[in-house]
Parts: sequence; C-alpha cells; structure tokens
Amino acid sequence: MVKIIMHGCNGYMGQVISGLVDKDPEAEIVAGIDIVDQGKNSYPVFTDIKACQTEADAIIDFSSAKAVDALLDYSVERQIPVIVCTTGLSEEQLARIEEASGKVAVLRSANMSLGINTLLKLVQDAAKVFATAGFDMEIVERHHRLKVDAPSGTAIALADSLNEAMGNSYEYVYDRSQKREKRSDKEIGISAVRGGTIVGEHEVIFAGPDEVIEFKHTAYSKAVFGKGAIEAAKFLAGKPAGRYDMSDVIG
Repeated sequence: MVKIIMHGCNGYMGQVISGLVDKDPEAEIVAGIDIVDQGKNSYPVFTDIKACQTEADAIIDFSSAKAVDALLDYSVERQIPVIVCTTGLSEEQLARIEEASGKVAVLRSANMSLGINTLLKLVQDAAKVFATAGFDMEIVERHHRLKVDAPSGTAIALADSLNEAMGNSYEYVYDRSQKREKRSDKEIGISAVRGGTIVGEHEVIFAGPDEVIEFKHTAYSKAVFGKGAIEAAKFLAGKPAGRYDMSDVIG
C-alpha cells in the first residue's frame, strides 16, 4: 500500500485524485495540504505544509506555482519523493527541481497521461522512419477556451521528442501567417486551437508524397492525468534521489 500526501487536495485535480485513490487497493491518501481545510476529505488536511508530519511514501502535487518552492523544501527535509504536476513554473523553479533531485526523488512531466507518454515514445520511432524519408512533421493541439498558454506544454514535449529523434536539427514554427514562404525541410509546425470545453487533443502528422500518417491522443476527462499521477506515486515510492519522468514509469 503506497501512502500518499496530496498537495493541493481541495483543487479540482486534488479531488479527482482523491476519488481515484479511494477505489485503488494499492494506494491511500494519508494527508492533504491546501490553503484552507474545507472539511470535505476523509483524510486530515493541513493548511501549513510544515505542520504535516504524517508518514508517507510519496507526495502528489497539483497546486499552484507559488506553492512549489515550499513543497520542494518540505520534500527534501522529510525525504519524501515528490511528483510535481503543477504547470507554469519559472526557470528558477525548474532549476530548483533539478537541485532538489540531487537530494530526493523528484518526478516532473509536461503531461501525466500514460497515453501521452507512450505516444512520446511512438512518435520518436516514427520520426526516424518518416522524417528520414522526407516526410513533413506537424503538430496540432486543441484545448478548452480557458487555457491561457499556447502552444501547450505537451505539444512542445511532442516536438522535442521528434526533434531529439532527428538529432535536434529542426526548428519550431508556431505561426505561418508572417512567413510568406514555402515550408522548409527542417521545421516542425505547431498549431494551437482554443475553444469550448475540449479537455485536450494532440495530433502528430507525418505528411509525405501521396500518404499521411497521423498519431492522435484525446483526453475526454482530466481523470487520465490523475491516473498517471497515481501510477507515478507507486513507481517513485522508495526510489533513490534523482530526476525522473513519466518515461521511467511506463518504461
């Protein structure tokens, strides 16, 4: 049984994960941390992270960027592995994650979905075949109208996987409206769509002479990210200090 501290327990994803863990015989949330205790959880909630001294195997974080610094300090001090799922982190905070990983196990991924992280591996193999044969590579991502960043972190991660497979020799093109020139051989186009309540869609297109191959992942609910985070907690429990990502979980 993996014992989990849920950091950001009263947020949307904190509640999604709480519901998923309730049905998982291999995991248990033993404590929550949030800025307020709304009294709606079956486990104790601490409004001050330092006050939480509950024994645990891993921390899952779905909070806000401003809470991550204190979380990393807490994880290192108590030597509890941490899964950082919060997005929008600054370069300084990313550097702090790397620093913390020298002292405790830290897992961070642009997307916690098991499907997306499997897709990251698949498109690398595909790029080595299709891009080498002269196919053009394009990424189209679609999200709900409230998402503020574009392109998504997952779209960038997909582009990075393609680029890595090709020796990091490609440039990223986000907006063709100002280019007024034909497509180059060494570019990865990334397009963002925002509208409605789309949870998340990512499509990788390999377009060649007379044929097109497409890889697509669609998230129908945010539960897919919660499931991935729980699997990451099971994986990270008991791991030595180091920097991990979801490729380690599915690998």
